[in-house]
Amino acid sequence: MKILVTATTTTNVVPSPEKFFYVTTAEIAAGSTLTIDAADFFLDDGSAATTLPALATDNSYFNVYINGVLQMEGNSTYTPGVTGVGSLAFDVPAGGDPILQNSPVVLEVINYAPTSNTTVAS
Repeated sequence: MKILVTATTTTNVVPSPEKFFYVTTAEIAAGSTLTIDAADFFLDDGSAATTLPALATDNSYFNVYINGVLQMEGNSTYTPGVTGVGSLAFDVPAGGDPILQNSPVVLEVINYAPTSNTTVAS
C-alpha cells in the first residue's frame, strides 16, 4: 500500500528594521574605540532612543554605517538594552584614518519574525 499526501507550505518573512542615528562630537583616533550608549542615539523622528533592541537568535543582524559607508562586521560590538547597558562599540582600525568630528553613524538592526502555514491535502 502506498500513501499519497500533498502538502503546501507558505512562509512569510517579516522583517522588522530599526534605525538609530548618532553624530560624533569629537575626532575618534585610529586604534581607539568609539562607544555609543543607547541614550546617545536618536530615532527617525528625531526623538531620543532609550533602548537598543535584542537580536532574535538566528533571525537577525545589524549593520553600522559611518559617513554613509557600511563597516566591516568584525569592527563592531553590539549590546542590546536600555541606557547604561545597551551600546554600540566600534573599533577604529589602527593605521587607518580617524573618524572625524560631526561624522554620522547609523546603526541598523533587523529582526525577522517568519511565519509558516502548511496545508495538507490527502
